[in-house]
Amino acid sequence: MPPTRILTKRDLNRALLERQVLLRRERTPVLEVIQRLIAMQAQQPRPPFIGLWTRIDGFTAPDLATLLRDRQVVRVTHLRGTLHLLTAADYLALRGAMQPVLTGGMHAILKQRGAVLDIEAVVKAAEGHFGKRPRTFEDLRTTLMEEFPGVDERAMGYAARMQLPLCMVPDDTQFAYGADTNFALASQWLGRPVPDAGGVEDLLLRYLAAFGPASVNDAQCWSGLPKLKPAFEALRPKLTVYKDENGKELFDVPGAPLPAADAPAPVRFLPGFDNAILGHQDRSRIIADEHRSLVTTKNLQVQPTILIDGFVAATWDVTLRKSAVTIAVKAFGSVPAKTKKLIEAEAASLVKFLAGAGPRCDVTYA
Repeated sequence: MPPTRILTKRDLNRALLERQVLLRRERTPVLEVIQRLIAMQAQQPRPPFIGLWTRIDGFTAPDLATLLRDRQVVRVTHLRGTLHLLTAADYLALRGAMQPVLTGGMHAILKQRGAVLDIEAVVKAAEGHFGKRPRTFEDLRTTLMEEFPGVDERAMGYAARMQLPLCMVPDDTQFAYGADTNFALASQWLGRPVPDAGGVEDLLLRYLAAFGPASVNDAQCWSGLPKLKPAFEALRPKLTVYKDENGKELFDVPGAPLPAADAPAPVRFLPGFDNAILGHQDRSRIIADEHRSLVTTKNLQVQPTILIDGFVAATWDVTLRKSAVTIAVKAFGSVPAKTKKLIEAEAASLVKFLAGAGPRCDVTYA
């Protein structure tokens, strides 16, 4: 048997960038890119649009908004109990495998409040509520308070969100969702029943294709599913196995790309919570351990980031005004003049994407 190949941090970095469509902008259909990424964090409406702009050559906001309105892509509660964009096909295929995570997260958050809830009755009432027509969660809480007087309405709403498959209904705004979004039963929105159970094998193979090579702990961190070692052992005959520089075993799907460690990596702006940053327990393949606290805030917000030579080297923020848009860059170290020019060119493209050709782009450094 040949010796196991050792992958360096730069090997893993370039593999991740290739699979996350970050080594070059591609002329690939939007639906195909979303499927390749499996799911895109969508706690706020705008970040997935930026995430696709940074990956797809010529991407425009209507490219995604149209897919959402045509129900080919959905915004739903998914990985780790947070909002994500997925293709409708992937949502139907993977939702069942995620249900244990959603249920476990619900019990962890509700704790004692959950013990006094009749969760089955609450979910049934919520299903009847949304079954009439798309409605807001504020409407739902009003209905639940009327049906279950004296019970914590926030706890009931959270239980419904975790247990009942729902899709957020897009509107006609630029980024497809306003401040007070309607929700619809996923089965009605998509015209198909949503499976309530599913195996994890397909999920893990998709994860490795999008984020591999990766360890068992990496997959657990990304998915929220615990105790995945037996599932990986069952898959082992189908997988390629590597080790990192510390001897940790990493799994991959056979034939997945492993670009050269010195492959050029362009400057890229990532939105907050991008799964390229959050897809592993050991994130040193894309962000140094000493920089993680500069990206994740005390209230667990994950800041928008800038990749330089493939690694997170700065955070960024945007202030939109009619005459000028300011991109504020907070670098983790000194930035050479040549790199600043690359950042500023990418920032100008981002401003054009967000605000059109009218406003001036100002880039500041801190």
